Amino acid sequence: MTAMPSRTISKVLIANRGEIAVRIIRTLRSLGIRSVAVYSDADAGALHVRLADEAVRLGPAPAAESYLSIERVLDAARRTGADAIHPGFGFLAENAAFARACADAGIVFIGPGAEAIEVMGDKISAKRTVEARGVPTVPGLARPGLTDDELIAGAADVGLPVLIKPSAGGGGKGMHVVEDASGLPAAVAAARREAAASFGDDTLFLERYVTTPRHIEVQILADAHGAVVHLGERECSLQRRHQKVVEEAPSPLLDAATRARIGAAACETARSVGYVGAGTVEFIVPGDSPDEFFFMEMNTRLQVEHPVTELVTGLDLVELQLRIAAGEPLPLTQDEVTLDGHAIEVRVYAEDPRAGFLPTGGHVERVVHPAGVGIRVDTSLEDGLDVSTDYDPMLAKIIASGPDREEARRRLVAALADTAIFGFETNLTFLRLLLERPEMIAGDLDTGLIARVFDELAFPAVAPRAFAEAALILHARDAADAARAAAGSGAGRTAPTGPWARVDGWRLGGAAPSVFDLEAGADVERVRVWASPLRVAVGDADVTADAAADSTVASVAVEAGRATVSIGGVARSFPFAVGTDGVWLSDGGEAVHVRERRESYGAVAASDASPTLVSPLPGTVVMVSVADGDRVDAGDAVAVVEAMKMEHVLRATVAGTVRLGVAVGDQVTRSGIVATIEATEAVDSDDA
Repeated sequence: MTAMPSRTISKVLIANRGEIAVRIIRTLRSLGIRSVAVYSDADAGALHVRLADEAVRLGPAPAAESYLSIERVLDAARRTGADAIHPGFGFLAENAAFARACADAGIVFIGPGAEAIEVMGDKISAKRTVEARGVPTVPGLARPGLTDDELIAGAADVGLPVLIKPSAGGGGKGMHVVEDASGLPAAVAAARREAAASFGDDTLFLERYVTTPRHIEVQILADAHGAVVHLGERECSLQRRHQKVVEEAPSPLLDAATRARIGAAACETARSVGYVGAGTVEFIVPGDSPDEFFFMEMNTRLQVEHPVTELVTGLDLVELQLRIAAGEPLPLTQDEVTLDGHAIEVRVYAEDPRAGFLPTGGHVERVVHPAGVGIRVDTSLEDGLDVSTDYDPMLAKIIASGPDREEARRRLVAALADTAIFGFETNLTFLRLLLERPEMIAGDLDTGLIARVFDELAFPAVAPRAFAEAALILHARDAADAARAAAGSGAGRTAPTGPWARVDGWRLGGAAPSVFDLEAGADVERVRVWASPLRVAVGDADVTADAAADSTVASVAVEAGRATVSIGGVARSFPFAVGTDGVWLSDGGEAVHVRERRESYGAVAASDASPTLVSPLPGTVVMVSVADGDRVDAGDAVAVVEAMKMEHVLRATVAGTVRLGVAVGDQVTRSGIVATIEATEAVDSDDA
């Protein structure tokens, strides 16, 4: 493709953040178009802010006061003289009022018209619109204004299991699968609350839940001259909590005939609303009947997973978005679209899979990105970044391509082993284990696979060697610190000499070891390090008198965030970071956090039957179900904490009287106290 005429669009404001803003800037720069970044206070030091030609502060961290403020985004565009706005994905990307406001302001919106966004943004109207064009849809109950009672009653007609879905928004937020009628009232209430919080619209509808469903979507492009093409499909069936985790193109399920049919249905969906721009039509395909497909929804924006389509088609979708927005015709016909090879993408999240995928976040001590043949990384992560819980937990995307699916998969597994994110828990190990599952290797996927196989994933235990490596790194740090302190002991003072200058635990009668009490996860070890010669022992292991023959003889060298450690003649080189509470190191692709043990203070740890109810993650209290002094039973909901767009219900673990420590709107830390419960026995004895 030739360079885009700068006279049409010369400056683009990116109304988004994180990796998608960085990715859009990359294409803008290649086309010679100037970029404008916007940011909240939480993102003032973010990579996209520094990479853009200009940057404008929108407001404080909450999205409603920054990235979701149409007035502030448009004001930033006016102040910088931007010709166009690219919304990325999320935030205002599918907001019809925003698209209309851009048009009214004379600013090009790089996306479809407001009417198409409105029709397809309302899943009820979208289903009706595509049904009229002959596109098959999932049976269900979909009409505006359904009450809770109508939804509950209608579930019997639709047939259980049923899927409750918000009419607005996407990303799996507010979706609930209900298999038993008794769970309908609570699920409907939760879906309404989540939909209102995420999209400002609590309209719900029902669909029959297709068993063993495959989630397959089709990328389309449409220009203002009436041309519509599809770029093949993507398989997005590997999901947790209705959110995609792994995506690939093309799908291993579809044959050429089905690919042509589903592509034609996607193009017809776009024509039904006069669509202009890049969009994605999502379908449910029964795993046991792959020649059938049902329209689910249309995303009127660029998708998170667009890189896999780019890698198999050789097209830059952001560039094509810009050209379409500039009024140019599509540069290719359907016959000219070719799919070459295979690509697989994983989403890297700030979350702890072993704790129910709870969001994490925090300070990035160090990040190491993979590289190599067929590897692409879309990221905004860098050393020193603070990952806030105010936004979505996705941190980066790692994508591998190859001549066939298995080659792409193997490259991706290797790339994940070469990736390190130190500072908080991520899903990197989980992704690597998932890619090695036999179902993944065979392409035998469905949206329930992760839930079914999660307990079979063999998360590695912390090896004793990791404790030894961490202790050696900490010992090297302490020795370096002591040497610097000795060298700078002050003008006019004599630097210590002889044994007083040594930092190796020297004493009369033999060297004493440095002792490190370390913990990683649930494992606790005492590690001893002798300095001369350097030796290490984990736990109760003895050190022989002949150091030269000792299997614990060691060496350690650290440089530029990488450690090379040899223990007993076995050497290993790996990235690491020393934080405030210990060492992060990479052990075969697993990020291991080895902490120096200290006395606990502050937050109270939760237990299975604790009278103290603590938050399992940092977030915002969005609902309190009881009043202070109310009587609760074990299992009763007490409060709801929201973080990174997900809700977590906190329930009483004992019966008794509630004493609240928070109110709606309060911020809580991980392990912060939400409430305490005076157990029933204590209340009864007081009354007596």
